Formats: sequence, C-alpha cells, structure tokens
Amino acid sequence: MDRIIYTAMTGAKNILDQQATAAHNLANASSTGFRAQIDSFRAVPVVGGGLNTRAFVVNATTGTDFTPGAIQQTGRSLDVAIQGKGWLAVQSTGGVEAYTRNGALKLSESGQLQTSSGKPVLGDSGPISIPPNLIIAIAADGTISGTNDASVPGSPNIIGRLKLTNPNEKNLVRGVDGLFVTADGKPAPADAGVTLVNGAVESSNVNVVEGMVSMISLARQFEVQMKLLTNAQDNDSKATQIFSLP
Repeated sequence: MDRIIYTAMTGAKNILDQQATAAHNLANASSTGFRAQIDSFRAVPVVGGGLNTRAFVVNATTGTDFTPGAIQQTGRSLDVAIQGKGWLAVQSTGGVEAYTRNGALKLSESGQLQTSSGKPVLGDSGPISIPPNLIIAIAADGTISGTNDASVPGSPNIIGRLKLTNPNEKNLVRGVDGLFVTADGKPAPADAGVTLVNGAVESSNVNVVEGMVSMISLARQFEVQMKLLTNAQDNDSKATQIFSLP
C-alpha cells in the first residue's frame, strides 16, 4: 500500500513545483527577451532492501524554450532586437560574462551602456562607455556610432561594437538572475553572423493561453494525487479493521 503513497506524495509535491514554474513564466509574459522554462516529470526508483518495486516522481527541468519572440518597434535609438538566433553579451555579478536577449539598453549616469536591469553591456574589448552629448546609433552588426548633438552635427564617430554571440543552446544554463551562462563557464566567441534590428525590442516567447491551460491541467493533476492519498488512507483503515476481527 505504501507504493501508491510514494508515487502520489512525490507527484503532488512536484506538481506544485511545476505550478510555480508556470506561474513564473506567466509573470514574465511581458518581460523583454524572456525565455520560458520547460519542466517535466520523471520516475526514479527507490533504492534499498525490499524497495525494488517502489518509485517516486521528481520534477526535472528539461531546459528552456529558445523560440524567438515577436519583434516590436519602439523607435528608441538604444533599443535593439536580435534577428533569429544570437545573444547580447553582458557582465553579470562577479564579472562573469552572461547572455541575454533583452535589448532595451540604457546609459548610466557615468555614460556606461547597460541593460534595463543595470548590467554592463560588453563590447569587443569589455564594457562600453558612451561620451556625453552624442546622438547614438547602433548598426545591424552591433557597431555603435555617435554624432555631435549640436544643431549642425558632424560625421559619425565609431565608439565601439556590441559583442554578439551565438553559443550552442544546449550549452547554456539559466542563472538565478535570469541571464544565461555557458555550462563550462567559458566566454562564447563573438559571431559576425548575428544581426540586430535597431529601434526595436523582442517580446517574451511565453504563450499566455498555453500557460493558463497548463496551470488548470496541473491543478487537476494535483487533485488526482490527493484523491490517491485519500484512497490509500481508506484502504489502510479497512485493512486494519479486517485484521482486528477475531
């Protein structure tokens, strides 16, 4: 009888974990460049004497949905969206190189180019700083140029170039800050084949309808696991009554 308890108990626990993942995806349905997380169940046998017929359920994070989101025009000069595959390189906590699809960039008070969350954006030779009083333009290859904001602007000057990279998606791991890093911790090389769309950002790839359907399905699955535990308890009580008969 304890076999069904193992399965139902662990199934209910991990359904709650999947509901948290689905809720997290839905909460980021409007986050620029967000990539939905994908979870799945798998059965794991219980190892031990007399336990060969028992198994429990674990929630295995199978990875990330890397499907590109829709490109939305903003008209803002510091907004960039990546066409197709590719990533923007940024500097994460501790100086680690990380990758994002969130191209809503901004300038800090000191002129450093940053993501909307304040992470420094990396160029070919490190973080990028923009001189003051310049009109900024970002080309499709990531080249950043600036012209004087005077009434009669001069010729554009090259300031730097965004580091655009396209590592193997199977080698990317999502960090706690939502940024991706390589599994081996090594920086990915720049890729000249990655192109940008200026004045636009990429929307989240979360499908709200599918997310809501998933939440409803998980809630029903949780109810099933609870009923299995209730049935196991009833069976145990009836078995106890039978064994107590003279």
